[in-house]
Amino acid sequence: MTAAHTLATAAVVALAALAGGTVQAASGEKIGTVDTAFQWIGRDHDIIVEAYDDPGVRGVTCYVSRARIGGVKGTLGLAEDRAEASIACRQVGPISIPEPLKKQEEVFSERMSILFKRLRIVRMVDPARNTLVYLTYSEKLIDGSPQNSVTAVPVDRATAIPLRK
Repeated sequence: MTAAHTLATAAVVALAALAGGTVQAASGEKIGTVDTAFQWIGRDHDIIVEAYDDPGVRGVTCYVSRARIGGVKGTLGLAEDRAEASIACRQVGPISIPEPLKKQEEVFSERMSILFKRLRIVRMVDPARNTLVYLTYSEKLIDGSPQNSVTAVPVDRATAIPLRK
């Protein structure tokens, strides 16, 4: 990697840290994988399913599936995975919200390639319906991506969703 690439990567990481607030740079808990294409050298192409527990809402877990490129590049972490993901968030226990939530905030971010592409999960609050809405998308810093997926978790009306002012 050249000095310019190293400097650019460091700048992006610094900006993300400043802008991120409560964003978790995290890798999800691997639930499983399904092979989609055999590769002679390196791992196979596959779809991975990971679980992410919402750090601001106890009792909600998001399950994200995404394709991973295998072969030599994929095994070494040099492949550019597709900018596509699917999400399903579910109540997995009693819901409690210890701190007021922002109306919209990025709650997870995970690097998907060696340069710039990230998987992001944004939580939005729909107060009229007492519902948490989760959006996942993958983007490149340079040109973005229209690929996205959305899911919602209704919260019992007896549990108000506190919002930050």
